[in-house]
Amino acid sequence: MTNRKHPLVFAHRGASGYAPENTIVSFKKAMELGADGFELDVQLTKDNEIVVIHDEWLERLTDGRGFVRDYTLEQLRQLNFNKNFPEYGVQRVRTLREVFELVKDSDIEVNVELKTGIFEYPGLVEKVLALAEEMDMKDRVIYSSFNHYTCVKIRELLPDARIGFLYGDVFIEVEQYVKDHGGDAIHPAFYLLQDPIHAIKAKQLGLEINTWTVNEPAYMELCCQLGVDRIITNYPDVALGIVEKFKSSN
Repeated sequence: MTNRKHPLVFAHRGASGYAPENTIVSFKKAMELGADGFELDVQLTKDNEIVVIHDEWLERLTDGRGFVRDYTLEQLRQLNFNKNFPEYGVQRVRTLREVFELVKDSDIEVNVELKTGIFEYPGLVEKVLALAEEMDMKDRVIYSSFNHYTCVKIRELLPDARIGFLYGDVFIEVEQYVKDHGGDAIHPAFYLLQDPIHAIKAKQLGLEINTWTVNEPAYMELCCQLGVDRIITNYPDVALGIVEKFKSSN
């Protein structure tokens, strides 16, 4: 259990309020803004490369069509992964290795979400853990997934991993459930914390609280009051300002 007096700020898919999500420019922007870390999403390509992208399909984020898993890395490299921020021009998909290379000489932590909820991606867990070990990043990575079998598998393969269970719906005794299945943290959608009993129970069980996606200043303030460990937000600069204000008043 941590004794953190104020939350850390993690940029959601990088500073995705200001730059195209899950791209190098988004991660660099998060670092420039002073984020303590960032969250990203990983999947496997047809040729088993670990790529950083949220959606299993390509239509929302790119000029391609179909599923990520049906493309090789080289084929994905031909697509533009920037639909919403024309000032950044064409952005290419990045591998997890490239993102680790970006941050390896910094203090940035990385929350790696494994996107195994729709497609299983056999081998993804093993590949991600091996890469973190190879690049000396394993102590700076938090692993999370909506597929809780994936979380359990990570714990089995790497007993000292930091693991957060993602969820976006209400279910009974979630904090005890996460504790019983080897989690270190709950990763709830923010609206699930509006009843403070969940934060209280999590802390009583020694669990961290890393919540997403918190973009409104009033909710960032509430996170500080609840004792949240990490605020995951599209606007890390705003959250950092709220956290500094909270620190100065306590």
